[in-house]
Order: sequence, then C-alpha cells, then structure tokens
Amino acid sequence: QSVVRVVFHDRRLQYSEQQQLEGWRWSRPGDRILDIDIPLSVGILEPQIHPTLLNTVEFLWDPSRRTSVFVQVHCISTEFTLRKNGGEKGVPFRIQIDTY
Repeated sequence: QSVVRVVFHDRRLQYSEQQQLEGWRWSRPGDRILDIDIPLSVGILEPQIHPTLLNTVEFLWDPSRRTSVFVQVHCISTEFTLRKNGGEKGVPFRIQIDTY
C-alpha cells in the first residue's frame, strides 16, 4: 500500500499546511490538489481518494505485474504565495510517498 501526498517543502509553510489547504479549498470548491490518472496507471488496485484530504491519494500495488502510477497535481505553487500579482516566486512543493 502506498500513500501519496503533495506537501510544502518549506518548514515555515508546513506548520500552517492545514490553513493553507483550507484556503485553497475555499477558493476552488469541488477541486482536488492531487489525483491518480487511472487510465495511464498500471497495476494499481483499490485507489482511494478521500474527499477531505485534498492533497492525498492511496492505493495498493499489484505484486504480480510491473506497475506504475501517474499522479496529477491540479495547482501551481504561486496559489500559496502572499501576493497574487504575477511574477512572484512560488512556494516549493514536495511529493511524499509512504509505502507499507
């Protein structure tokens, strides 16, 4: 089983991650930050998308075949900056994969 997350690389933003994600959810209702591209992925079983965890997906690997997972990130790093005038440097993201 693997859990994939898009998280903030900056320690300063990691402390306020929940507030940042809630702000993103409020500005883009119904959207998700992270999804699995099912048609392109091979050998993954039981993909789970939690409606409250916008930046997290879970799935099982099929051990009997070669596998790959394609993920889609539906936001850009400048959506989490203080100024939204354009041209500013975005915040760095990190993709974290926990496998059990």
